[in-house]
Amino acid sequence: MKQKVFFNTETLKTMSLFEKITRSKLKDCFEDKNGLLIFVVENGELKKALGKNVSNVKKLETLLKRKMRVIEHKDDITNFIKSLIFPLRIRNIDIGNYEALSSEEKGEAIITIEPEDIKTRGLIIGRNASNLRNYEFVVKKYFPLKELKVL
Repeated sequence: MKQKVFFNTETLKTMSLFEKITRSKLKDCFEDKNGLLIFVVENGELKKALGKNVSNVKKLETLLKRKMRVIEHKDDITNFIKSLIFPLRIRNIDIGNYEALSSEEKGEAIITIEPEDIKTRGLIIGRNASNLRNYEFVVKKYFPLKELKVL
């Protein structure tokens, strides 16, 4: 079941400015739990959205006076999580049989992330698991799941 999304006028103006400056197709725009502005661009549009030497993001951060992050939308959950957590390196993402589950069962799925090393593990989790819960919040906007875990 698709969920209706409503944007306020400020968000629509921000999205319009993003598309005007980057000339890329924007899928979504929202604020995460840490107050970071997140732009989700269509698959294949990330390079255009970032611009040469990340100039588009720097220009937008200056205009909006806010920190931001640009993420490329992926249709499968594994690649979406990799895109979300990039540049941190992940050894494996265990989704079990997530793709074969019904939509109700997917809502109870627990996805496990296996980072490359201890430092990366700490960066993914963050203090008091704040980063991990933030990643979980973003993933839940696009895919039904119960929880993200880190090994």
